[in-house]
Amino acid sequence: MYWLCYHIHTYKKTTVALVNGLVMGGGAAMVAPLKFAVVTEKTVFATPEASVGLHTDCSFSYIHSRLPGYLGEYLALTGARLNAKEMIAAGLATHFVHSEKLEDLEKQLLNLNTGDESAVRAVIEEFSTDVQLDQESILNKLSTIDKCFSAETVEEILKALDSEVSVDGNQWIAPVLKSMRRSSPTGLKITLRSVREGRKQSLQECLKKEFGLTMNILRSVITGDVYEGIRALSIDKDNAPKWSPATVEEVKNEDIDRVFEPFTSGHELQVPSDDSNRWSGKHEHTVYAKSSQ
Repeated sequence: MYWLCYHIHTYKKTTVALVNGLVMGGGAAMVAPLKFAVVTEKTVFATPEASVGLHTDCSFSYIHSRLPGYLGEYLALTGARLNAKEMIAAGLATHFVHSEKLEDLEKQLLNLNTGDESAVRAVIEEFSTDVQLDQESILNKLSTIDKCFSAETVEEILKALDSEVSVDGNQWIAPVLKSMRRSSPTGLKITLRSVREGRKQSLQECLKKEFGLTMNILRSVITGDVYEGIRALSIDKDNAPKWSPATVEEVKNEDIDRVFEPFTSGHELQVPSDDSNRWSGKHEHTVYAKSSQ
């Protein structure tokens, strides 16, 4: 998956995603980096991994850290959902097309018989509609989001939200607090650090880091929260996970450091170190084929 994420980001050919429903986590990583991401009124985006004790991965520590202000931290820590209009405004999608036109758009694209970027854009724009944010959109709350989610730690972010929740017009904060407080405390701390580090890391560095985090989380290096989260939300569906530790205050910084310890070169994710190996669509043109010769 991480190998694929790298090539989705750096692929030489013109790419188009047609998104007409839920697009979350790894699925969203197949959409946001593309040259053209077409969304509809049925599209819903989210990165809810922290809520089950995982972290925002599949290149999203790279993507989220490059969104406006601290919107990335907000999306990563809360698992908040964005609609199509919000995806476009945030830079996570490029065009809005009504769902009833999507099939015709797909046919037109297939009939193009060219990957020329201008030609693809022209076809999409025949079907697309300009959209504006709804008045109640969370993206109209960016000043408050930046104020709260720019804090250094999860504890400080929660404290900032607590201080803002009673301000007139901030009714949206109460469900945000509820969502964060029922999420894995360890997952929240790992996720925040990963996105913050992503602000200074390259795509390759983010992917290597995310791969290591996922492996260490699945190995329960410091906690089995991810398995408890999956049990509570997907298997037993009692929505009552018993996190360990139970609060963010109990999560030790030295334990988070252990999860972030890099692998040795022989065990870390192998991705090209520079963009000279950008993929043309054929395996024989990749660094992987060259290294096996």
